[in-house]
Amino acid sequence: MLKLHGFAVSNYYNMVKLALLEKGVHFEEVPFFGGQLPQALAISPRGKVPVLQTEHGFISETGVILDYIEQTQPGKALLPADAFGQAKVRELLREIELYIELPARTCYAEAFFGAAVEPLIKERARADLLAGFATLKRNGKFAPYVAGEQLTIADLMFCFSVDLACAVGKKVLNIDFLADFPEAKALLQLLGENPHMARIVADKDAAMPAFLEMVKSKR
Repeated sequence: MLKLHGFAVSNYYNMVKLALLEKGVHFEEVPFFGGQLPQALAISPRGKVPVLQTEHGFISETGVILDYIEQTQPGKALLPADAFGQAKVRELLREIELYIELPARTCYAEAFFGAAVEPLIKERARADLLAGFATLKRNGKFAPYVAGEQLTIADLMFCFSVDLACAVGKKVLNIDFLADFPEAKALLQLLGENPHMARIVADKDAAMPAFLEMVKSKR
């Protein structure tokens, strides 16, 4: 059985979790917070979450894990059948991660954990996020999913990145990134209605108090 190492508050962890649930794969969840201690680095070379434990060993980096799951597990396809379609999905996934998720992450401390972020960092995040959402408008199909009619791994990145970026926009940058992007707003709503999201949200809510205490203890 596959084992998913991580914690329910992590958006990257939840991307992989949703992929496994969508495909109907049996898996075990193993609490893991990453870090730089030897025991963490033994399974995650950069000490990051999530990690997928397979019969052959451990795999880290979310995009790689999602590809592995798609290549090895039966169930619902989360990539198109043709090579070009697959490339376009991976392109969208990378654009969302590089130009939306990562810039928004620089402001998570202020948006979610009560710590101040330097003005220059916020201005850089604002510029990068505006460019990132503009890129998504140009390249996404939203028919109704990011890459077209089929739910794909790009939607998993979208689902658990755009919501946090929008929260950063409203809480830190005083901007609504979806004000003129109704297609993205509609997709967020559609993904939120996915039957598996209720479990993911419930698990996240249950884990949040302990996670916030852990964050507070490390300041």
